[in-house]
Amino acid sequence: MGKQDKNQKIQALRGMQDLQPEQKETFRLIEDKCREVFGSYGYREIGLPILESTQLFKRAVGEATDVVEKEMYTFDDRNGESVTMRPEGTAGAVRYALQHGLLFNQVQRFWYSGQMFRYERPQKGRYRGFEQIGVECFGMEGPDIDAEILLMCARLWKLLGVDDAIRLELNTLGSAEARTAFKTALVTYLETVKTELDEDSLRRLTTNPMRILDSKVEHTQSLLKGAPVLSDYIDDESKAHFEGLCQQLDMCGIQYTINPTIVRGLDYYNKTVFEWVTDSLGSQGTVCGGGRYDGLVEQIGGKATPGVGFAMGLDRLALMLESNQQAGAKTDIYIASIGAEARQMALRVAESVRSTYPQLCTLVHCGDGKFKAQLKKADASNATLALIIGEDEATNNTITVKRLNEGGEQESITADSLDEFLGNVVF
Repeated sequence: MGKQDKNQKIQALRGMQDLQPEQKETFRLIEDKCREVFGSYGYREIGLPILESTQLFKRAVGEATDVVEKEMYTFDDRNGESVTMRPEGTAGAVRYALQHGLLFNQVQRFWYSGQMFRYERPQKGRYRGFEQIGVECFGMEGPDIDAEILLMCARLWKLLGVDDAIRLELNTLGSAEARTAFKTALVTYLETVKTELDEDSLRRLTTNPMRILDSKVEHTQSLLKGAPVLSDYIDDESKAHFEGLCQQLDMCGIQYTINPTIVRGLDYYNKTVFEWVTDSLGSQGTVCGGGRYDGLVEQIGGKATPGVGFAMGLDRLALMLESNQQAGAKTDIYIASIGAEARQMALRVAESVRSTYPQLCTLVHCGDGKFKAQLKKADASNATLALIIGEDEATNNTITVKRLNEGGEQESITADSLDEFLGNVVF
C-alpha cells in the first residue's frame, strides 16, 4: 500500500449508514413500541442470522426477481459455500421454523428485527444496509389473520403518533394458477407495445412481467391502461378471501383503498398483498408492506403451510417521527460538581437516583469545568433539574437543586432526602 493510500480517509461504504445517538434512540423507540404492541397480540420475538445459504433466497424469493438478480450481497465463504447477507426476513423465518419443527399442525406468531442488505441506489430513506422489523404468521389460512396483522399495524401507527400520515392500500393476487393465466395475457399484450417499454420493464417482460404493473415510469403506466386487468383473472376462492378481509376491516373501522397495481417485488406472495404508504417522504412512500405466502413453506422444502406477514423499514418510520418531532433525547437530571470529593459524591448520588428512579435519565458531568460551563451544558441537555455539588455540599452531605425549567430557582436539601424530593417533581 502506497503512502497516499495510508493517508486517505476511510469512510463508510456507499449506502451503509452510521447511526447517530439521536437516530439510534428513535430506532429503539420504534422497536420498543413494536415489542409492546406485538406482545399484546401474542407475538413472540425470534432472532435470525444475517448470513444464510444463497439457495434459500433463490428458492424463496425467486431467481427472476430484482432482489436475487441485482441486489443481493453474495459471496463464497472459506469452504466455497455460497452465502448471502439477508436481503429480507421472511425466507429466513420460514427456514428457522422448518429447521426447528415449529410448523406441522401448529399455529405460530413471530416477529423479529435486524439489519437487511440490498445493493440499491441509495436515496433518502433507502440504504444498502438498513434495519427492518418483520412479522410472520404460520398455520392460519382465513382472512381473519390478515385482518389481525393490519389491525396490529394500525394500532402501532397510532401509538407512534403517525396514524394521520399513513394510509392502507390493498390488493389480491389470487392463486398461483390465476396469476399464471394473467401473466400469459399480460405478456401477450405487452409484446404489442414492446418497443415503447422502458429498459427495466423490457427486462422484466421475460423475467417478472407482473412487476411492470408497479413501474414508476409515466409512459409505461400510460401503456398499461389498455392491458388486461388482474381482477378479471382472480379465482373465486381468492375473491371470497379478499371480500372477507375487507368486511372485517370495515367492521373495525380501518380505512383502506383497493389498489390493483400492488404486486410486491417477491415471487412468493399470493392472495392478499398490502402496503402502508405515506406522502410525507417524497417518492419513497411505502413504510410497511406484506401479504400472504401460502406456497412458500412447501417451496422451501416443508409441507404446505399457510403464511402471512409484513416488514417495515425503521429508516422511513424514523424520518416520519423526526418530522413529527415524536422522538429525541430527554435528560431529566444533570449533576454538576467541582472538586475530587464532590465528583465522587456526584457519582454516588447518580447511582442512588438510578436505583430508585430507573425511568429517569440522569447525566453526570465528568471531568473538570467551572460551574457556569457545567450549567450551560445542563441547560443544553433540556434537563428538568440540575443537582449541584461543590466542596461545601460534599462536606455537609447536601445538594443544591436548581429547577432549570422554572426560572432557575435553587434550594438546598440534604443528600439523604433527595429520593423523597424527586418523588414530588414532575418530569
